[in-house]
Amino acid sequence: MITRSSSVLVRNIRWIFNAPAQRKMSAQTQQDDVILKEQCKAGIIVLNRPKALNALNLSMIEKILPSLKQWECDKSLVIVKGAGEKAFCAGGDVKTVILEGMAGRREVGFEFFKKEYFMNGLIGCYKIPYIAIIDGIVMGGGVGLSVHGKYRVATERTLFAMPETQIGFFPDVGGSYFLSRLQGKLGWYLALTGQRLKGADVLHAGIATHLVNSCDLKEVEAALVECSCDADVKTALDAFSKKDLPDFSLQPHMAKINCIFGSDKVEDILSGLECDDSKWAKETKDLLNKMSPTSLKVAMKQLDLGKRYNLQDCLKMEYSMSVNFLKNKDFYEGVRALLIDKDQKPAWDPPKIEDVTEQIVNGYFTDLPKLKNMM
Repeated sequence: MITRSSSVLVRNIRWIFNAPAQRKMSAQTQQDDVILKEQCKAGIIVLNRPKALNALNLSMIEKILPSLKQWECDKSLVIVKGAGEKAFCAGGDVKTVILEGMAGRREVGFEFFKKEYFMNGLIGCYKIPYIAIIDGIVMGGGVGLSVHGKYRVATERTLFAMPETQIGFFPDVGGSYFLSRLQGKLGWYLALTGQRLKGADVLHAGIATHLVNSCDLKEVEAALVECSCDADVKTALDAFSKKDLPDFSLQPHMAKINCIFGSDKVEDILSGLECDDSKWAKETKDLLNKMSPTSLKVAMKQLDLGKRYNLQDCLKMEYSMSVNFLKNKDFYEGVRALLIDKDQKPAWDPPKIEDVTEQIVNGYFTDLPKLKNMM
């Protein structure tokens, strides 16, 4: 069982969303926030903001996109990894997005999310092997940079989560697609609670495709850059993959997750947890009670729709959702409470699950026809 206290939860959210906005980047730093290089038959992307846990900003996206397009034509594979040993990529720079929005410049957020989701979609249909080395923290925007590629290589240091509902947002970057396709109702559980998965659990969940020892990463990369085709990549990764794995830590709770999170309504999920007197149920209910009620209900509908859509349609839907979140209160309030004022007391609007009407939820899913040409 993976547990966390309120203080740990807050600290991890700050890792994701606060670190990049704590520093004013110099022109030189912006130039170096991504390192793009070519070695043998491989294009290599290094997310190079280790002090900010390699958090993703617009500058990085605008550097990565052209290289991805070029390498798809003249390379055999692409490798993406993070600098340092703490993180692959701990999310996106939403604090800047929110501060710009508060100043009346919501278009900054529109541009960030549009280009980020375009990049996610490109990765999802990439024609050559795309290998993400997800060593360390991989959350939010880092998930979008990795999970849609063919190979996701985790280590014992990998820490995965999608905790957006605690800042009044939703599990984006294609979350509606990949979360809704995990085993049983695991994706709903991860999306609503923001629960973390570590090491082998990321493989058991189906988020990673391989698990290797972090001490072997240099050898893994050396083998990959020599690969000429997808079969070579698979052979190389299989050779380093750990065979003896611990059991999935959530397995003892999967029956309850599938039953309780199989409910159609958030209210029913909370009622199901209330009727269960186990420690797991209490901790899960405590997590849900920290989240934006609106975000919880929107995320429920998001995944219910996403399981019927392809990735590109999910990303178009999510772009519409992100635009609408930037027009409403909870996203601003969640970032304010956790990352700006840091009082950890968001005033959600509406404040209770039962006050979030179907009309409010549906308002986050408007204008989809206008997004047909986004990708």
